[in-house]
Parts: sequence; C-alpha cells; structure tokens
Amino acid sequence: MRYIGEVAGRYALSDRKPLNSKDIPVYACRLRSISTRTAVVVAPVIGEVGETVAAHFDVFGIFRAVVTRKISDGFAMDLNLSDADRQKLAAKIAWRKRTSITNAADKREYKRILPRNPRTVLTLDNGEQLPCFVIDISQSGAAISAKVRPKLGVPVILGQLIGEVVRYLDVGFAIHFLELQDLAAVEKLMVPFQPE
Repeated sequence: MRYIGEVAGRYALSDRKPLNSKDIPVYACRLRSISTRTAVVVAPVIGEVGETVAAHFDVFGIFRAVVTRKISDGFAMDLNLSDADRQKLAAKIAWRKRTSITNAADKREYKRILPRNPRTVLTLDNGEQLPCFVIDISQSGAAISAKVRPKLGVPVILGQLIGEVVRYLDVGFAIHFLELQDLAAVEKLMVPFQPE
C-alpha cells in the first residue's frame, strides 16, 4: 500500500548536532510518497546514505528512518517500524487515500500556496547563495527552511524576490517581500535569475 501526494512535515538528521549546541536542527519538508516500508521527501538539507532521520507528518505520525538514496530535491528513507506499527501505518495510508482533508479557512490577508517546486536558492546579505526549501509563499512573503537562520531584519533574495527576514518559525523563518507580488507570477520569480 502506497500513498502518493504532498503532505507537509518536518525532519531532523539525528547525526548533525552542531558543536556548540545541544539542539539538532529541524527542517521543513514535503512528503512525496509513503508506503509501510519507505518514504520519499523533498527537503532543504539532503541526508547522506545511511544517515539517521527523525521525521513527523501530521497525518502519518513520527518515524525513525535511515536514508537509502539521494534524489535531486530530497531523499528516500527506509522506515524503522515494528509489524504492529506497519499495520497502523497501512490503515492511515488507506484512510488518507479514501478521504479528502478539508483545510480550515486561512485568515491571512494574502492567500498562501505550496509551490510545485519548493526548492530554490536563497541569497544572503553577504552574497552567499545556499539551497533552501519554500514551505509556502504568498504575494507578500514566504516561509523558508534552510541550513541557516539569518538574523531578523536582514535583507535576503529568494530566487529573484527581494525581502527581509521578519520572524522565526519552528522549522525555519519567514520573509516579507519589499513589494507585493502577482500571485500568478510568484512561483516563476522563486527561480534565480539566469543570465543568457
């Protein structure tokens, strides 16, 4: 039994605790597919083969897993589950396939969307460019998950979109664009400018 669809989640690469911290960084991700044995996620920080992962998806629960292969925008992992836990997961997958989840009305001023391709490049104020994962995006800003967490108020460029860091999230940070964007064009502007 397999579910193929997008489900928001979060994960930590358990072996990557920073030297001067007791906390392991947690990143946002998007589940691409899941079965009772494996899962594939789109993620900002790609785990190495053999690396331990702790992942959480609201509809499916918490998993311990091991990275089995890298893909261009994330990784696949084998789930460490008992037979009883596999049966519970199979029931959740079957339920998810049968039902459609209705989301509560979003009370934000601007509608948020999940970009089709959530991976892009973030340019920091010092010119450093690094890969990042766009959790969601709107006309006025975006929620980002990346290896770094820039200071509040710092200007950044998300693809071609200029903004500044306005708050921290559990799995990243939010940026506010300097100008209101056209929602129909915002995904195209997430892609960095490519000189011809």
